[in-house]
Amino acid sequence: MSKLILTNEVSGLGSAGDVVEVKDGYARNYLIPNGLAVVWTRGGEKQVTSIRAAREARAIASEEEAKALKAKLEANPIKISMKAGSNGRLFGAVKTADVAEAVKAQGIGEIDKRKVEISGSIRSTGKFEATVRLNAELVANLSLQVVAAK
Repeated sequence: MSKLILTNEVSGLGSAGDVVEVKDGYARNYLIPNGLAVVWTRGGEKQVTSIRAAREARAIASEEEAKALKAKLEANPIKISMKAGSNGRLFGAVKTADVAEAVKAQGIGEIDKRKVEISGSIRSTGKFEATVRLNAELVANLSLQVVAAK
């Protein structure tokens, strides 16, 4: 088992600044090469505090703001315009960055693309679901409307 400090949020494992123990292969082959974690050392405690401070600064300021943003996100379907063929199949797939950009473009608010989770891959036009983790406890369910760009 390897002891690591997460530098980014990893779904199912923890948030940035958390110290976790994972199997050696997962650490060596996935987390460390992708920049999601660094090896834990005694001097790493300073690094943990700075990562946590940065995470707190990026976090949505208050619980009321998070609840208001959740209400806005769930009330409005998010319209995403993508290039598509005549049969409705997309050229590529909808990414989390596309969802975050569409939310910002519609004037609903700003969300971090790393907090968006799309179940499966979206490769055609139509209606889809996604979730956004606004803070540790609060998750908003998004309704996505993917349309062909003109």
